Amino acid sequence: MNGTPTRRGFLAACAGAVAAGAAGCQAAPAAEDETPEGPEQPATVTAGEPEGGNAATTPSGGNRYTEVYRSVVDSVAEVQVVREEGRSRGTGWLDDEGYVVTNEHVVGDGTTVYARFPEGGWVPASVIGTDVWSDLAVLAVDETPARATPLALATADPAIGTEVVAIGNPFGFSGSVTAGIVSGVNRTLPAPRGFSIPDAIQTDAPLNPGNSGGPLVDLDGTVVGVANSGGGDNVGFAISAALTRRVVPELVADGNYDHSYMGIRLQPVGPLVAKANDLDPATGVYVTEVRDGGPSDGVLRGSTDETRVDGVEGVPLGGDVVVGMGGQPIPEPQTLSSYLALETSPGDTVAVDILRDGAEREVELTLGSRPDP
Repeated sequence: MNGTPTRRGFLAACAGAVAAGAAGCQAAPAAEDETPEGPEQPATVTAGEPEGGNAATTPSGGNRYTEVYRSVVDSVAEVQVVREEGRSRGTGWLDDEGYVVTNEHVVGDGTTVYARFPEGGWVPASVIGTDVWSDLAVLAVDETPARATPLALATADPAIGTEVVAIGNPFGFSGSVTAGIVSGVNRTLPAPRGFSIPDAIQTDAPLNPGNSGGPLVDLDGTVVGVANSGGGDNVGFAISAALTRRVVPELVADGNYDHSYMGIRLQPVGPLVAKANDLDPATGVYVTEVRDGGPSDGVLRGSTDETRVDGVEGVPLGGDVVVGMGGQPIPEPQTLSSYLALETSPGDTVAVDILRDGAEREVELTLGSRPDP
């Protein structure tokens, strides 16, 4: 019961991140999702039936969850991080280049990092690169067990309803597996230190402290996401394979990743904003503020006034409404965030379709790089 307000607060922060801009405004920070160091715990298999259904079985009658677990678990590592204030643990997994992928918030400001694969000992791990905005990090270890084979990233978002399993080390219980389905895609999450993480996978597979950084895989053992957080109430999230595929190679090559940046604050076009600004239909992304000196300064226009609508004060007036970018429709902030993250790079010039003063027009915008945290 004591954790309920925190979980609901996290879900509220997720909702707030939708209105925040990977485009250039800051979102609420995510809750910590790592396990403080405690007693060693044995490996446990907790795969079972998804709620309301039967356990997946193979044609021969075997349990698919068990098969997936056996094919993946040797490639999943415990990650232990030493900090000035103590030790904590998370999870990582072996990618196709032989590196260990985990969450940035797992390694964070750690002074020393160790990794351990099943049936092996703790070995030192070097932090190759981190990215707070996608909450991804890459570790290198000198040796990996022969049984640890690289896990493949999915090449497309999983269909909603796809059965998935999460393998990790919740609460220090090594090699645990939980099962569920993909509940949603293209979600927007608060990043650990502001802004937002686009294109996230939502799942009802239980994700608990210590799962962070572990693989969320389909029943073929393909990684569809990197476990990021559990919000409680059967709502957990993973960083999508698509975003991971873009970020991780740059972390390996350069140690960091540059995200596209528009330099705006934005919000969805809801019924009040639509009514105040005579927008029909109520769709698109409303620009509330343009950062001085940012990429959108002189290109896009933020809100110029406020009004009262249906008894609600402070409804913005006069800002541009982004309805398309790069030839793609932009009906909501999630779509804009995903487009920027997956289709663009800093320095790209993109065509932006906007509504301004009741008329549609196209403007050219050269994207910048997101400022350092």
